[in-house]
This record gives sequence, C-alpha cells and structure tokens, in this order.
Amino acid sequence: MTSQDEQFQAAAPDPAPSSADDGMTWWYRWLCRIAGVFGGLSCAFAGLWNCVTINPLNIAAGVWMMLNAFILFLFEAPFCCQFIEFANAVSARADKLRPWQKAAFYCGMAVFPVILSLTLTTLFGNAIAFATGVLYGLSALGKKGDAISYARIHQQQKQMDEEKLTGTLEGQAL
Repeated sequence: MTSQDEQFQAAAPDPAPSSADDGMTWWYRWLCRIAGVFGGLSCAFAGLWNCVTINPLNIAAGVWMMLNAFILFLFEAPFCCQFIEFANAVSARADKLRPWQKAAFYCGMAVFPVILSLTLTTLFGNAIAFATGVLYGLSALGKKGDAISYARIHQQQKQMDEEKLTGTLEGQAL
C-alpha cells in the first residue's frame, strides 16, 4: 500500500452507520416495509377518493394523502418509483435515518390530513401509514430484556428495601 493510498483513505469520510446497526431483526424490517407499502396504497386510494368533492379542505387533505403515499413508496419501496431518477438516492438516504426519526415523520405526516378534514376516509386512509410510524417507533425502543436480568434487578431492589426497612426499625428502637 502506497502512501498516496493511505492519504486517500484518511481523507475519505467514515461510512454512515448502516441500518443493520439499529437493532431490528430482518423480519421486523420487512414487516415495517410491507406496512409502509400498504400504508401508501391506502393513502393513495383514500386521497383520490377524498379529492372527489367540492369541499376545499377535503381536497387539500386528499392531495396531502396522495403526497404521503408517494413519500411512503419512495422511502419503503423505491422499486415502485423506478422511473424517477432520484428514487434510489432518496431511499438510500431514508434508510440511514434512525427508527425514531422515521416514526416521527410517518406519524406526523399521517396526522396532518386528519387535522385538515376529520372524515372516515382520512381516518381509515391514514391508519396504516400511522401504524407504520408506530412500528418504527416500537423498534426505536429496542429489544425486550431477558427474564434473568429483570429478576436480578428485582432481587437487588428487594434487598435494598429490606436494608432500608431494617435501618429505620433499628433507628426507632434506639
């Protein structure tokens, strides 16, 4: 290896943390992606149905829902947007986001049309997109601990409580 190669490697930025480091299992990652695709489908159909009205707030909510569908497809299933030049770049950038960031973004964008126009169409159309955000939020919480460590923590707390109780009883007896 030459010194020039070492300089290039030193100047190269560190690679971004991959999405495999976020603690999600492969099946949960696929569950979130499939929920995102179904959320996009429900937003698209409900948004289109919402636009067939004369109420301007319903039309605005419907357009927002179709925008949500496009974003969900772009983030979770870029193969659906293969004729858009920047789809793979946006999807790669979205994969670098942490799960809590995706959760906040998906839930926030699903709530906005419901605030604009509270109808059954907007509620049911955004429910799966909101559920996708909830799934990502649950993955941000991390894995559940094992029973042994919880039992050990409980045992330590129980001992501390007994020591405090005995210390107060001895202090009252004196």
